[in-house]
Amino acid sequence: MADAKRVPDNRGDSARELGRLAWLLDDAIRVPFTSYRIGLDGLIGLIPGVGDAAGAMMSLYIVARAARLGAGPGLLLRMLGNVALESLCGLVPVLGDLFDFAFKANRRNVALLEGHLNTAPVDGEGGRSLRWLLLLVLAAAVLLLGLMFWAVIALVQLLAGAMG
Repeated sequence: MADAKRVPDNRGDSARELGRLAWLLDDAIRVPFTSYRIGLDGLIGLIPGVGDAAGAMMSLYIVARAARLGAGPGLLLRMLGNVALESLCGLVPVLGDLFDFAFKANRRNVALLEGHLNTAPVDGEGGRSLRWLLLLVLAAAVLLLGLMFWAVIALVQLLAGAMG
């Protein structure tokens, strides 16, 4: 039972680490001659089909870490919704990529997690429900990837039908 509790500093270190990851995914590269920033998630998302799936997997890592840090089901669902919205919109050529650059789901999710960590007691971490929360994140990841691959296949079939 003692290992179920974490020291608050570990939570802060984890939040800073996830903040750096979110920055890398959403804001690491300044667009020349502007103050606007983009990240690796948006750039990888430009690769048709697999780019958005890879970006979703990186984003889901942040959600999984949030579950390990004690985020509740409501917060996790909100975070999953951000990832799903960005990933599914990213499937739309050009407009989806622009949305991906602007929405910044990873930064949003880290902000949500930081808000939770600043208000949640340390004692509530690592409870019995952690296993279920991680299963929820895994199930959402599988569902999201399935939807993304289905959408890509449907788009390819639509384009093939229009060309032939």
